[in-house]
Amino acid sequence: MAIFLSILTFFILVAIFISLWLVMATNQSQEVIRNRMEAVRKAERRGNVSLAVDLVRDEMLSSVPALNRALLKWSWATGFRDFVLQAGIETRPGKIILISAVASISSFVIAQMFFRSFIVPLLIAVAAGVLPFIYIAWKRKRRFEQFEEHFPEALDLLGRAVRAGHAFTTGLEMITKESAEPIAGEFRSLFEEQNFGLPLRDAMLNLTERVPLVDVRFFVTALLIQKETGGNLAEILDGLSRVIRDRFRIYRDVKTKTAQGKLTAGILLLIPPFMLFALGSINPEYMKILYTDPLGPRVLIIAAILQIVGAFFLWRIIDIEV
Repeated sequence: MAIFLSILTFFILVAIFISLWLVMATNQSQEVIRNRMEAVRKAERRGNVSLAVDLVRDEMLSSVPALNRALLKWSWATGFRDFVLQAGIETRPGKIILISAVASISSFVIAQMFFRSFIVPLLIAVAAGVLPFIYIAWKRKRRFEQFEEHFPEALDLLGRAVRAGHAFTTGLEMITKESAEPIAGEFRSLFEEQNFGLPLRDAMLNLTERVPLVDVRFFVTALLIQKETGGNLAEILDGLSRVIRDRFRIYRDVKTKTAQGKLTAGILLLIPPFMLFALGSINPEYMKILYTDPLGPRVLIIAAILQIVGAFFLWRIIDIEV
């Protein structure tokens, strides 16, 4: 038994080392080229640019050939790649999947050393495997919040540039130099796409796909309408900036008034696992029936499902859209 555990531990450590090496070996120059070619591919999907770029179709989703071939067969891999890029993480989906798999397997093996039942290590393994995706979702949400908070300042800068007599593209370049991330990075991609020959309309629509926010859609729609019908662009940008600021102020008021509900929901969701852990630590014999009795694992599974359903409804109640 000891030899088996030693061999298993060795392979787990090797897998972790390989995963970390794959993460550290990201080629930044290839990521820049890939982002630029992705903009052309999105424009081709809309049928507005007649370019045939084989490099885009051969884009790798993973450095591991076998995993790359497997991911190319699934349509969700492209959506997951866009999801990762929206979080500002320059990592291929294959690497994230490998990290999740290694974390899940490692946690399952380690948990089996402390728990005799199968259900508890399985739950721990599922939680460890989901953690990378939760982290990516948190990074994406935080990045969008930062973008939305500083977006009115970028619109004001663009409006002042247009009012001073500069071209619209010159105003975009000024935003890339004067604004902070992630505003600067997204507008830099917008400026480079149209600077390399992509029509401005397609470059603006690519911005709405990279940053799927309501404010960005308003901005792009207003600009496209202004390009077709005419009008005072500076006044349009000032009015849009004022509307976004007012909406953001209302959102902060709603967030303040729902803070108590979020705290209550968090406490209600944390009480069951906390009590399970506390009672198991204080009196293991009292909680032993949940693992030894045949109905114990079923009760735990039903409780976990009800907990997830309750968390969903609580979140829907306190999540007010502005």
